[in-house]
Amino acid sequence: MSSVFGKPRSGNLVPERLAHSSIPEVNVAILGCRGAGKSALTVKFLTKRFISEYDPNLEDTYTSEETVDQQPILLRVMDTADQDVPRNCKRYLNWAQAFLVVYSIDDRRNFEGCSQYLEIIAHHAKDTQHDYPVLLLGNKLDMAQYRQVTKSEGMTLAGKFGCLFYEVSACLDFEAVQHVFHEAIREVRREQERHAPTRPLFISEERSIFHQAPLTAKHGLPSCTFNTLSTVNYKEMPTVAQAKLVTVKSSRAQSKRKAPTLTLLKGFKIF
Repeated sequence: MSSVFGKPRSGNLVPERLAHSSIPEVNVAILGCRGAGKSALTVKFLTKRFISEYDPNLEDTYTSEETVDQQPILLRVMDTADQDVPRNCKRYLNWAQAFLVVYSIDDRRNFEGCSQYLEIIAHHAKDTQHDYPVLLLGNKLDMAQYRQVTKSEGMTLAGKFGCLFYEVSACLDFEAVQHVFHEAIREVRREQERHAPTRPLFISEERSIFHQAPLTAKHGLPSCTFNTLSTVNYKEMPTVAQAKLVTVKSSRAQSKRKAPTLTLLKGFKIF
């Protein structure tokens, strides 16, 4: 099932069929053990409201049009309904482009369960040879007086798996929750840019067509001189795997001085 949320702050609800063809899409899955507050975070982000009671067996996917760094994006959020252990993981591993792994700071067992999700994502990334942005999220910061997991423990776990780390409150802080979701979108964009195909690099070589040569005067006509002309020949740079040093000399027709020598590392981009 998929639901579409229109946000009060934007008032801009786009029909899903139209949005598909005109706006880039990002899929984010929210993972974590039961009671971490996954649904509360999702609803807070989509509606600015906090609802404390949810059906723990209900899993749904929501769609919302967002603007991140002045760029529109169609964000799909899968609010998963795993219980105390990950199950049927392929449904979100093969769908999501980024993952939010959530635990409650007032529940140590909840925190320890995050390691299983992080391990599963790490193995999936290794198998697919693709890096997936992962954000580790300590929820229920408003329950800090009952804290069982320190901030440093969360940061250590995030560092072990190379995740971004945040602590938020779905109950109190909409701006912090929004920032986390938008940061997930930014991470997906960065990952896409890193894997975007690069345009081939070309270098130019100027070659002389004619050499300067005086014409001998005939029949009393004055002598004249042809100017040297050049043409530009473009060559594609090889891939980095074929990188080697190459020396390019400028044409002597360009200058009366000794031709300078330019050394390039063949296979690397020049901007």
